[in-house]
Amino acid sequence: MSKKTNYSYVGISFIVLLFGIYFVPKIIDRVNNKDVVRDESRTEDINLNPKKKPGNLSDLEFMELNGVRKKVPAFSFTNQNGETITNKDYEGKVYVLEFFFTTCPTICPKMNANMLELQNTFSDENDFGIASFSIAPSIDTPEVLKTYADEHGVTNPNWNMMTGNQADIYKLANDGFYLYTAEDDSVEGGFEHSGNFALIDKNGFIRSRADTSGSPIIYYNGMISEEEKTDKEGMEQQITMLKEDIAKLLKE
Repeated sequence: MSKKTNYSYVGISFIVLLFGIYFVPKIIDRVNNKDVVRDESRTEDINLNPKKKPGNLSDLEFMELNGVRKKVPAFSFTNQNGETITNKDYEGKVYVLEFFFTTCPTICPKMNANMLELQNTFSDENDFGIASFSIAPSIDTPEVLKTYADEHGVTNPNWNMMTGNQADIYKLANDGFYLYTAEDDSVEGGFEHSGNFALIDKNGFIRSRADTSGSPIIYYNGMISEEEKTDKEGMEQQITMLKEDIAKLLKE
C-alpha cells in the first residue's frame, strides 16, 4: 500500500472522528431532551445553510427542504368557537404554532403558560397570533377547547385552539413540521408530542434565529419559562429569544 493511500485513509479517519465528536453528541442531546424526536430530527432532508436576506427581511433564517423555503402546509380545522380556520386566516400575521391536548398532565400546561406570556407581551399587536392544534380531537371538542381557552385566559382573537380529524392533525405535525406526535397508551396522558414551538412569518414561512455555528435552531423550546431560566438538565429557556424574534418578524 502506497504512502499516498495511507494518507487518504488517515484523512478519512480524521473526518469520521470529527463527525463523531461534534455531531453525534448534538443529535443524541436533541433526542434525549424529547424536544426533537424521530421525524423532527431528519436533518438529511433540510438545507440549514444560512442565506443573505434581501430588502427589509430580518436576520432570521428560513427552514429549507431540498433547497426550497418551507411554508406551513394548507390546513382546515375547527376552533374553540366552532369556526373553520385555515392557514389563509393567518396570512399577513406572525404566529407561533404548537401541538397539545387539554388533558395533558405533563408538558402542555407549561407550554400554554408560555403561550399566554407571548399573548400578553404582544397584546397590542393585531398581526400576532397563535395556532394550537389538539392531538386528542376525540376528547377536545370545540366546546371543551372553549372552556379550556376561557379558563386559561385566552383573549387574543387570533389564538385559535383547533380540533378535527386526528389523521389530518398528525400528518400536519409529523409530515408538515417534523414535530413528533403519536398516540401511545404506555405514556402518561396517552399521547406523545414535541414541546417545541414553530415561528411563522407573515407569508407563511417557518423561521428561526441561527445558533452560534450559523445554523437555524428551527424550533423554540416551549417548555421552560423565563422565570425558570433553565430546566433540570440545564437547558436554557428560549421564550426570551422567541419574543425578540416575533418582534423582528412583525417589523418585516
